Amino acid sequence: MRLLLTSAGVKNASIHNALVGLLAKPIADSNALCIPTAGYGHPQGTPAGAWRFITGNASTPMCELGWKSLGVLELTALPSIDEERWVDWVREADVLLVNGGDALYLCHWMRQSGLADLLPSLRETVWVGLSAGSMVMTPRIGEDFVGWKPPTGEDTALGVVDFSIFPHLDHELLPENTTTDAERWAATIAGPAYAIDDETAIRVIDGGVDVVSEGHWRLFNR
Repeated sequence: MRLLLTSAGVKNASIHNALVGLLAKPIADSNALCIPTAGYGHPQGTPAGAWRFITGNASTPMCELGWKSLGVLELTALPSIDEERWVDWVREADVLLVNGGDALYLCHWMRQSGLADLLPSLRETVWVGLSAGSMVMTPRIGEDFVGWKPPTGEDTALGVVDFSIFPHLDHELLPENTTTDAERWAATIAGPAYAIDDETAIRVIDGGVDVVSEGHWRLFNR
């Protein structure tokens, strides 16, 4: 699977170009599924927020980029659907667009639905994460970002990549997301960790990692 892990979606030309490169074809020729699930687990999440994400009326460009087709994959519904049906839906998609919200809630439903188990077989699929949709791929999110608590009580996520992510760095509406806060958060993470602003994304191809940015970011190595 190819990953484009963003803080706030496809916010600039550099991230847009990185997405097209991962798809290896135009967006207009690509079939997408969007996953709104994480938003329902966040204390500030609302049905209106899910609607804005799906319809492209949020400030985090994902679904409105001009896809050939766009469908909604709600992970909480998948356990009640025959696996043969929804697995084909996922395999036929070129890209999964994964909304922000609560990373541990998203992780829980990725496991419960079976999507997490399917990921290793999706060799050519592109995963575009937005905030929590990016953090879910990391080993840990850190206590600062724990909202919804899983049955284990831990802050562990899927561990598809070997680094953690602090999103929305120095965002004007998030006074708790300063560089100083990121440094303190990183000190609690036993491994490499990136702090990225909303103009930045992390691209992962076959284990290779690089940063695509028109903003600012930090890498903390532990």
